[in-house]
Amino acid sequence: MDQPLPLWMIYPVIFAALCATHFKLLNLPYYWDEAGYYIPAAWDLFHKGLLIPVSTLSNAHPPLPSVYLALWWLASGFTPYVTREAVMLVATFGLLGVWRLAMRLNPQPLVAFWTVVLTALYPIWFTQSTLAHADIFAAAFTLWGLGDALPAEKRRPWAAAFWFALAALSKETAIIFPAALALIDLVQLARPGARERKVLFTGALWLAASALPLAAWYVYHHAVTGYFFGNPEFLRYNASANLDPLRFALALLHRLLHLTAHMNLFVPVLCSVGALFFAPALNHKGDPRPFLAPDALRRILVLLLANALLFSVLGGALLTRYLLPLYPLVLLVAISIFYQRVRYWQLLALFSAAAFLLALFINPPYGIAPEDNLSYASFIRLHQHAIGYLTARDAGATVLSAWPGTDELTRPELGYVKQPFDVYRVEDFSAPQITRAEGDAMQYSAAFLFSTKINPPQPAFFARDQKMEARYFGLHRDLSPEEAVKILGGEIVWREEDRGLWAAVVRFDHPIEAAMPGSTGQRAALEAR
Repeated sequence: MDQPLPLWMIYPVIFAALCATHFKLLNLPYYWDEAGYYIPAAWDLFHKGLLIPVSTLSNAHPPLPSVYLALWWLASGFTPYVTREAVMLVATFGLLGVWRLAMRLNPQPLVAFWTVVLTALYPIWFTQSTLAHADIFAAAFTLWGLGDALPAEKRRPWAAAFWFALAALSKETAIIFPAALALIDLVQLARPGARERKVLFTGALWLAASALPLAAWYVYHHAVTGYFFGNPEFLRYNASANLDPLRFALALLHRLLHLTAHMNLFVPVLCSVGALFFAPALNHKGDPRPFLAPDALRRILVLLLANALLFSVLGGALLTRYLLPLYPLVLLVAISIFYQRVRYWQLLALFSAAAFLLALFINPPYGIAPEDNLSYASFIRLHQHAIGYLTARDAGATVLSAWPGTDELTRPELGYVKQPFDVYRVEDFSAPQITRAEGDAMQYSAAFLFSTKINPPQPAFFARDQKMEARYFGLHRDLSPEEAVKILGGEIVWREEDRGLWAAVVRFDHPIEAAMPGSTGQRAALEAR
């Protein structure tokens, strides 16, 4: 048996636990890339039957998340609550895949239990468990595929290919997993004296076949839009513009930190490194406790490295959710080391869980995206309050703002407004953009300003090269509301702060000429979501 209980009995337990820990998040309107791409894409399928969205930029992302959400909306209605419950079902399926994978690689129920618990509590996974990003879909299917691809004795390449195909149809970058595993099989096949050549060759073929549905999607996308991989600007921002060697080296450093230290992940990682200095503990029979099979461990390390390299090139923004299926692998290795080397190993697991809980609520002493912990909920609520103020007191105003605020103000389906506002768009709230807007002062009568990142004062240890970060990763400093009104004029009539984030409403007394659509694009809509 792979597990002490059937998977169908474990699934509702995990789902109930997710419901209990996420219930305050289920009615939140849509956030960031949900608003910028995933919800509009699913909305176009739901309302217009279009697999390729027209109400947002076409970027060639595969359609499986849109199909899934549209079916849920058709059955249960279009509300954020329905969306978040539907995503939570997928997150539960992913955690069930973590349990299944852990039991197949190290059949100790407590190892599997703690791997699932720590994965669920890790801030990146916790926040993505209700957000309608493609990453949670790809992670869930990938983890099920790994459950069939990694165990040497129970390897089922045809089943792995099925799950990996679904993962790639959720997000195209998931194809790195079967590609890396197929390459491992081919390398082993090329070695002199390799055993089971037919098994290795057949496995590599099955894994390669998992790319066929994704290839078919790209052919269809090209037939409809003329582009295989999304519009040229999307491709430039997320791939071709990232080939500078220095940019790659800096991004790789970020990715290695994301996989070993970010959001208190350093706690289980360092504990596991320390545990390696101990001799293996003995079980009740007096035998050394088991660890992961060497072949499975090697494959996991190759997958970690392959993804770190891939996401050092792909993606204009270094979002941590791109690495979502890798965190359970890091935690599985760490928990397996705890179990093998430390007598009271569950204390280390409990210590790691406490560290993750702290990271959910307490921001680290360096800049993060709000979605890296529960700050994203504060971001949403600040925007709700600001837009609520505008709706109550400035209905009909033309509002200066940046993405995603511009979408929140103009798209009622995102849950912030019932009647759309006219907007004047700026790229961000940096000094150059605010100065540019000052020259068009007659085009808007109010402003909705907000912080886009959490950037606390950083100790020297965490200091980053600002010029490098700005050049390669789009780092910019948003002006505070007080700094902005010194340039734009006007009066701050509402302001609120929470968890290192802020939002403000500014009112201008001058008349406006007409609504202006704004000449700048939405850079965030080009990110590799």
